[in-house]
Formats: sequence, C-alpha cells, structure tokens
Amino acid sequence: MSRVSWIRGFEMYLRLERSLSENSISAYLHDVEKLVEYLNQRGDQKSLLALSRAELHDFLHWIHRMGIGERTQARIISGIRAFYNYLLIESAIDHDPSAALDLPRTGRKLPEVLTIDEVDRMLAAVNLSQPQGQRNRAILETLYGCGLRVSELLHLKISDIFEKDEFIRVSGKGNKQRIVPIGREALRHMLIYQRNNRNQIPVAPGFEDHLFLNRRGKALSRVMVFYIIRESCKTAGIQKKVSPHTLRHSFATHLVEGGADLRAVQDMLGHESITTTEIYTHLSREYLRENLLSYHPRAK
Repeated sequence: MSRVSWIRGFEMYLRLERSLSENSISAYLHDVEKLVEYLNQRGDQKSLLALSRAELHDFLHWIHRMGIGERTQARIISGIRAFYNYLLIESAIDHDPSAALDLPRTGRKLPEVLTIDEVDRMLAAVNLSQPQGQRNRAILETLYGCGLRVSELLHLKISDIFEKDEFIRVSGKGNKQRIVPIGREALRHMLIYQRNNRNQIPVAPGFEDHLFLNRRGKALSRVMVFYIIRESCKTAGIQKKVSPHTLRHSFATHLVEGGADLRAVQDMLGHESITTTEIYTHLSREYLRENLLSYHPRAK
C-alpha cells in the first residue's frame, strides 16, 4: 500500500474506532503529513512502514531546526506514535520505531483565567437591545455557567435542556454524554432567548432542535462565538486574550477557589482523568499566593 493509503486507513481508524472529533483527526493527520513532507524534501521514497528509529530521530531534529515550539513538537510526536500504534494494530509492522521517541520537556502552562469581576463586566457589556443581544448573553452565560467547550455549546439542543431539574445534557469528546448542572442565571437567559428571540428566526430544515442559531436559522460557527467574546471584552475594557476556553478555565478555577470537590469539577468538565482537572488546584494556589503577596504585611 502507498503512503496515502495508510494515512487514509489511519484516518478511518481515528474516526470509527477512536471516535475522535474532526479537529483531533485533522491534527493527527497533519502530524503524519509533516513526516511525509520531511521525507519528500529529502527525496526519500521509502515506505512509512520501513522507517527506523534513527530516521524518526532525524525527523525530530528537522522539525526542531525549523523553529517549531516545544509544545507543537510534543504534539507531532504524539501524532506519529498514534500512527505507528495503528500500524501495529493492523499488523503492518512488527515493532514500533516511534516507541523510544522522547517528548520535549514543555512544562505545564497555566491557562489564562478571568476574575469574577471581569466575568461580570463582560456579561454586562452585552447590548440586549440589539437583535442578537439576548442570544449572545445566553451564549456567554452558558459557557461560563457550565464550563462547556465551544464545540459542546454549538451542538447543544433544545431537547438537552432539563429546565425543571436545572441540568443540561452535553455531548463531549468522542460523543460521550454527560449531565451538567446549569446555574439559574444561565438558565434564565437561555430560556429568555429560546422563548422570546429564537422563535422570531425562520429555522432552516435540520436545525429545528439546535439551540443557538445564526440569522439564517442554522447552527452558529466557532468563529462567531470567538467574535461575540472579543466584542464583549472590548466593550468591557478587558485587555486579556480571551477565548471560549478562557471561560471554561474560569468556570473551573472559580469553583475550585470556592471549595468545590475536584471530582465534581472533573465530572462537570468531562475530563477522563483527574490529573487533567488538577491543574485548577495549581491555579487556585497561585491565586492564594498572589493574595498573600499583595495583602500580608510581612510578605511585601
């Protein structure tokens, strides 16, 4: 089989067996295509199945010389490992040349978070008198009030809202569903939008159950959500670089700072491993340290 055939097979494996999102699949394929680009630049027509550990190390030196950052290097290595693991599963190779590849030490980068005051200012900055104002306020309230990923927000359905119980059903990574409690303010704005604003939009066929719609009655794009956040932050005078994920990080950080159980936060975020959620304990400790340095008379 050709390189293209194996990469196509890898794509089907990621989609059907691993049930990964389109963004994750695209990232994995890009990593393998980077390896193919390296081989093509060398004029090397060798099969991907025949590459040795030494040749893969040469590839790593190549991406390092290109000035690619350590985090991106680590992601590329993870993609290459996943590809060769697929080849092992398919019995296309009998040993994994990528097994000994070392990941660069990237350290743990703490995500940007907003203060509670900044969140309040951003929410208040939405102009509810504009045609899409109530929708935009409901979007921001839901992102921060439930800690959703932007993809989870965009796929939220009306049938996923359990108003009486104050819960929503979320479809996360790998189509895994979880139940997330929704705060009363977020629920209130969501229902106002649904009953008073969404009903005024002619809904396109196939989007009858989608909660958040654009002006054409179809699902919102990721770009539009980023734009809504950017405009709200600009109006509120917030200088930080804020994305939908910033609101997710802020949701989790404020819960941990308030004393929430880490396992509960893990469930609400949809993290498979508690170690992923533990980053918010680091954020909380940073918050406490900043307060100590700022206000304790013996710490200045």
